[in-house]
Amino acid sequence: MENTLAEKLRINLLFDTYGALLTEKQQRYVEYYYRDDYSLSEIALLTEVSRNAVHEQLGVAVEHMETYEAALGAVRMKQTAAAIQARLAELGIDDPALTRLFGEFDTTE
Repeated sequence: MENTLAEKLRINLLFDTYGALLTEKQQRYVEYYYRDDYSLSEIALLTEVSRNAVHEQLGVAVEHMETYEAALGAVRMKQTAAAIQARLAELGIDDPALTRLFGEFDTTE
């Protein structure tokens, strides 16, 4: 399992958006591995399953979240909205209607 900082950030963004669509077990594994930085062996001990079972479930969970993102694009929309908000701020544009519109994407999560 690749665990670079960029990969962790990407999966955490996916998890923030689609985590509720995973099983409770998958949610717990993703949180342990990607948020709490537990090793596969540590998670296996905590959950009383094999290291391989944890690895497989993490792979399935990430695959599901990537499938949701490919179909729905919610993370991309949030990132685009945040980039637009930042650019508007750079330009000194303070329009309440635009703030409400981009606020609907909840870019703070």
